Amino acid sequence: MIINSDDLDARAAYKLLIGSVTPRAIGWVSTLSPSGIANLAPISFFTVVSRKPPMVSLTIQPRSDGKTLKDTLVNIRDTGEFVTNLVTLPHAHSMHRSAVEFASEQDEFDEVGLAKETCEVVEAPRVKGAPIALECTLDRIIPAGEAQDHVVWGKVVRFHIRDDLYTENGRIDTGAIPTVGRLAAEYTLADNAFVTPLSDDLLRARVGSRMRRIDEHPDGWSPVDSADWSPSGSTKG
Repeated sequence: MIINSDDLDARAAYKLLIGSVTPRAIGWVSTLSPSGIANLAPISFFTVVSRKPPMVSLTIQPRSDGKTLKDTLVNIRDTGEFVTNLVTLPHAHSMHRSAVEFASEQDEFDEVGLAKETCEVVEAPRVKGAPIALECTLDRIIPAGEAQDHVVWGKVVRFHIRDDLYTENGRIDTGAIPTVGRLAAEYTLADNAFVTPLSDDLLRARVGSRMRRIDEHPDGWSPVDSADWSPSGSTKG
């Protein structure tokens, strides 16, 4: 199948992008409005920008109406600060629920039953119990494309790393973190690791194999085919 991207609207292109770029890291982003209301939302267009200074990137779509800016973007624009929290399996459902389009005056931490931890530099809170959190200050916001998407670059000013994860030689023990990533509209758990080359026997044994589901949905099911799915990345519950 060859598809000309010029023939696609934003919704159709989004479906192909989120199914083609997998797995994606999730930036579980906490912000604070100028009036002091905390916001929390998962952003799966999330990656690293640079090493010195350390910087990360978020791409944020509008709300499901296709035009209203999300509170995450508005808060970052108005305060110049945000925090990315690493999502692990114990927090997966809370992360998913935080993607609901709550009203701006609602505190997502309260709505999904999460406790806050204070940060050292930024005013926004971080998620209590998240094994890693990055305090960030805004570097720039870049409008992207025709669908009111915006790219945010943030400078990491503090790394919060759980003590048992930080090794003596300055790396993170990733094997001890049940990290949750994003597929298309589903999630995946990082529970294996390897380096290459792998044996021919192992490669042959995995030809044609499908991903193992750890929920109760049948193989091949996807939220993208449901009426509740939205290309804004939001959820209804």
